[in-house]
Amino acid sequence: MTLEIKDITGGYSAVPVLNNVSFSVKKGELTGLIGLNGAGKSTTIKHIIGLMQPFSGTISINGQMIKQNPKAYRQAFAFVPETPVLYEELTLKEHIELTALAYGLEKEEAMKRALRYVKAFRLEEKLEWFPAYFSKGMKQKVMLVCAFMVDVPLYVIDEPFLGLDPLGIHTFREIVSEKKKQGAAILMSTHVLSAAEKDCDNFVVLHNGQISHSGTLANMQEALAMPGASLDDLYFRLTEEVITL
Repeated sequence: MTLEIKDITGGYSAVPVLNNVSFSVKKGELTGLIGLNGAGKSTTIKHIIGLMQPFSGTISINGQMIKQNPKAYRQAFAFVPETPVLYEELTLKEHIELTALAYGLEKEEAMKRALRYVKAFRLEEKLEWFPAYFSKGMKQKVMLVCAFMVDVPLYVIDEPFLGLDPLGIHTFREIVSEKKKQGAAILMSTHVLSAAEKDCDNFVVLHNGQISHSGTLANMQEALAMPGASLDDLYFRLTEEVITL
């Protein structure tokens, strides 16, 4: 296992948002984290990246927990948030250099790695640009460049398709496929179910801070007695069950 979450209960202040959540993301697999708004997806991600500490349970990456070695734990994953977070006073090139510093990479090697993704996302003419001149989609691409330029066991990506143009989405998918072949584990939260069905190896469905379903598309089809159903249809069935409850 690369990412392993065991019996996590956690939330804000004394109010639990997650209740006994357990799942894993294996090497070479892309796991889709899906659920209604407020289901606990963002809270789960915040616990994984160390912005929140659970009330109980454990989270480990390659067997290592954040309390054991915070720096090593944080260098074991790369995170792409739903809303791009960039430093307004730094150029794209300087963001790459800052990422290299955070992960202990030599500047030349880091730039060599990054330029491959800069070119893939068609940003090679924007290296000296500041974020103020970037569109939302371009900012998203900068975040993806900074994430994929580092070789880490785990990538955590929140809503990657929002703001990306069709070519950007195609490039993202190609890079994800490559990272999987290299043995990386990827956790992706998304509401774009058609893309998730096409790209993800398995799914974790959250509802009210608990896992309602998990496994492959075939597993979910069997559990809901909907053979051959699309992820959209399965999700709508789950939504209907939630409303009925």
